[in-house]
Amino acid sequence: MNVWSNWSGLESARPTRVEQPADPAAVMAAVERARAERSTVKMVGTGHSFTAIAAPEATMLTPGGMTGILDVDRDAMTVTARAGTPLRVLNAELERLGLSLHNMGDIAEQTLAGAISTGTHGTGGVAAGLAAQVAGLELVTGTGELLRATADENPDVLDVARVGLGALGILTSVTFHVEPLFLLEAREQPMGWDEALGSFDQMTAVSHHVDMYWFPHTDRMLTKRNDRLAADLSEAEPLPRWRAWLDDDFLSNTVFGLLTAGANRVPRVIPRMNQLSARVLSARTYSDVAHRVFTARRDVVFREMEYALPREAGLTALREVRRAVDASDLTISFPVEIRVAPSDDVPLSTASGRDSFYLAFHTHRDADHAAYFALLEPIMRAHDGRPHWGKVHTRTAADLAPAYPRFEEFLSLRDKLDPDRVFANAYLRRVLGD
Repeated sequence: MNVWSNWSGLESARPTRVEQPADPAAVMAAVERARAERSTVKMVGTGHSFTAIAAPEATMLTPGGMTGILDVDRDAMTVTARAGTPLRVLNAELERLGLSLHNMGDIAEQTLAGAISTGTHGTGGVAAGLAAQVAGLELVTGTGELLRATADENPDVLDVARVGLGALGILTSVTFHVEPLFLLEAREQPMGWDEALGSFDQMTAVSHHVDMYWFPHTDRMLTKRNDRLAADLSEAEPLPRWRAWLDDDFLSNTVFGLLTAGANRVPRVIPRMNQLSARVLSARTYSDVAHRVFTARRDVVFREMEYALPREAGLTALREVRRAVDASDLTISFPVEIRVAPSDDVPLSTASGRDSFYLAFHTHRDADHAAYFALLEPIMRAHDGRPHWGKVHTRTAADLAPAYPRFEEFLSLRDKLDPDRVFANAYLRRVLGD
């Protein structure tokens, strides 16, 4: 029996058929067969969504046969890659070519298709979301047609399908706007709660990319500011290998994983553990090519809920989150992540039409995430929050539609591209309706 599960182990499915297509023609054949059988087909990625957005109900396609770069256009400054390519592979290939994406999230294990389809984003910059950096795409529609979408060809499809949730078609290639490879300087600094919140607006005004982490049950924050350097690439000053191993491999993954796993069995130690963890953090500054600063290893398996709020509501909501956690009997071992993003024009992007403030909540995979997320989701909703499509939430089509001014436009294109709902599954029926 075939079994699919996501990285966090929160979702699983039992597809009836598994195939690994090697080209768009094979994808088209799978879609045409599913349509003829009145069945469904899903292309899965690497499973890094915490929701069942990619869960297959009948035919499951795997992405391993559709990887690699297809085209580099240095005049247009675009790169086209097969949609099954992992982000980490794209980043390495772009570095070899002397190129880079403008911005990215903090992990790079997802496929390109999965990353843009769920609205993966970073923080700050001119474009925070990967989808806002997409110049073109190719997909197989629910009628088995291979459709190319660019600014000149099917621009209406490009406009909407950049965050398509897997509901509009199966992506076979993605074209990104790219830039010359650049250096980022990272400055990481522990701060107290009041200092961090009081200086947050100034930090985001003067630095290109700002990330903050609050340790629940403490007054401590870790701030990270990434700024572009005009220096030559040869002038990078990465962390010494021993320091990178100690901080990022051993402490942030091995030790953190052991501590949080152990704390699940004795929750009362978590507040003290967070106090100690926050106190041992030290300031550090280093520089490297962009993707090595933006992304990091994540070996500790966790569950996550993330919401995008209007930028102006963010700090108020964060304070409400702290009050709610402090007033509860919950013990939370993972930091709360805080990021910001400029608005974009992608209809179902969480930053669509508004500057956004992101709050991300995590628990260890063996901890009970449900009570924590249930405590905070009403706060997110009260501030007109939009849930990350690939992270845990309870929203449905009825209450998501008012949150997105162009929601009906998305549904209309879905009716056109997938009239028989060949790409449907339980998650999409919940968030988009039948």
